[in-house]
Amino acid sequence: MPRRRTKTSWLHRWSRPLIGAIAVLGATNTGYLTWTRLFGGNQCGIGCGPVLSSDYATVFGQPLALFGFIAYLGMAIFALAPLIIGRDDKTLRISVDQGTWWMLFVGSTAMAIFSFYLMYVMVFEIAAGLCPFCIASATFATLMFLFTLFGRAWDDIGQLLFTGIIVAVVVLIGTLGVYAQIDKPIAGNSATQDSEYYVKAANGKIYFTITDTSGEAEMELAKHLNQIDAKMFGAFWCPHCADQKKLFGVQAIAEMPYIECAPEGPSPQLELCSQELGKASEKLRPIIGRDAGFPTWKIGDNYYSGQQSLTDLAQYSDYKGPKDFKNTLN
Repeated sequence: MPRRRTKTSWLHRWSRPLIGAIAVLGATNTGYLTWTRLFGGNQCGIGCGPVLSSDYATVFGQPLALFGFIAYLGMAIFALAPLIIGRDDKTLRISVDQGTWWMLFVGSTAMAIFSFYLMYVMVFEIAAGLCPFCIASATFATLMFLFTLFGRAWDDIGQLLFTGIIVAVVVLIGTLGVYAQIDKPIAGNSATQDSEYYVKAANGKIYFTITDTSGEAEMELAKHLNQIDAKMFGAFWCPHCADQKKLFGVQAIAEMPYIECAPEGPSPQLELCSQELGKASEKLRPIIGRDAGFPTWKIGDNYYSGQQSLTDLAQYSDYKGPKDFKNTLN
């Protein structure tokens, strides 16, 4: 009597293509974040800023999204390569299939655990809004884990459970080690002994530390901008706003006409920001193709989008003082 062929469930048939498709989506998401962080120009948008500009978004000096992109790309290769490799060699195909399933399990488990940690950080540590890109990445990682776990008939559940526990422990220990040196809130004034300036949220969480010093020209330009009622609209979490302050230097920052626009920032002026950025967007949208973000300068009746060189600010404001600026725009 011939043996009845066991019917394969749709999930087992389609698990690899589904994992591969999700990994491609995750790579697209993190690739976009990496590109905008490294090459996205000199302006900060509003949406995910507090999260993507926090210390948690940088690992070993590189954007965390870059490592996410590499991980998703690896998962896509593990998921899809066996569908192509070994089509004419059954032994090779079986070997590649088995090996990559374990790689998919280890990778998806690690990514899911790390994503859960980042969701906790976003909600309870940063606590400055929810980032759709981050939530999407965590969703992708969780779906890959579930499709890997249930998309195959695993032979040894005990070994699978043991491997999962080991991966989870290693990921958590490694994650806590990587983030152990993140700055804690520091009380007191933003400037310390006139040599360092801390860009902080209202809760004292430090986002940037500025150590560049000011020359006479930087001090005089900052005072001049204040006197003519110029304004720089920015947010504490915006790296390009911090870079703009670095150009002026620690001593001149106190003289800058800076307006905080983030609700979680120190002394925010939300109504003024809403009004002025709305006007700026109307004027700049036809020129830059998007709404005004951070930083945006208002000098007279004109608006200037993005980080500006001190030479340009001097020209825009009709500054007549010394122009031998120490700090230049890279």
